[in-house]
Amino acid sequence: MPWSPVDTAERYDEWTRADGFATLRVRERRDGSYVVRLDRMEQAPDGRAYRRERVADREAADALVAEWKREFDLSDAE
Repeated sequence: MPWSPVDTAERYDEWTRADGFATLRVRERRDGSYVVRLDRMEQAPDGRAYRRERVADREAADALVAEWKREFDLSDAE
């Protein structure tokens, strides 16, 4: 199940899973580090989940987003 970017005027990047029950977000902190957040709703077929991880730079944030997209993609769980 693919992830699609969300258009937002905010200062973060966000993706939503095709079923609409999960989002990924990455934002830069004032100190230059990044926070990556996964939020999967309770109604999701694979259940509720929340993860938040702080990483040193954008490269690490992008790697974590890619990893979580794979890990939380429903097509792999089916």
